[in-house]
Amino acid sequence: MTDEMAIEATVLDYFEGWFDGDVERMERAIHPKLAKRALRDGALTEYPAPQMIEGTAAGSGKSFDPGERRFDVDVVDIQPPIAAVVVRSNVYLVQTESGWKIVNALWEWDATRAEAEDD
Repeated sequence: MTDEMAIEATVLDYFEGWFDGDVERMERAIHPKLAKRALRDGALTEYPAPQMIEGTAAGSGKSFDPGERRFDVDVVDIQPPIAAVVVRSNVYLVQTESGWKIVNALWEWDATRAEAEDD
């Protein structure tokens, strides 16, 4: 399996696991330090990994299932250990009153590069 295939499988484990109430798939997809947030009534709500797994087990995602599911997974870039992925779907689209905002970012610290910049 290529990295791209593994990344796409992870994304589908997350979405389909949530909607199907499949805890095994959700556990396989998310990191224990998941930083998931939702915008609700103008406020950010956090959903850490244990809460996502509990919600999956309780079948919470089934009530949000759009029925006809569409997931277009586009692996934009792979620079191990990080990949950039865009998922176009008919769920989870949010815009705030003050416009689009970045809520989460992931990057890898490169200590050797930082040391070189300090010189």
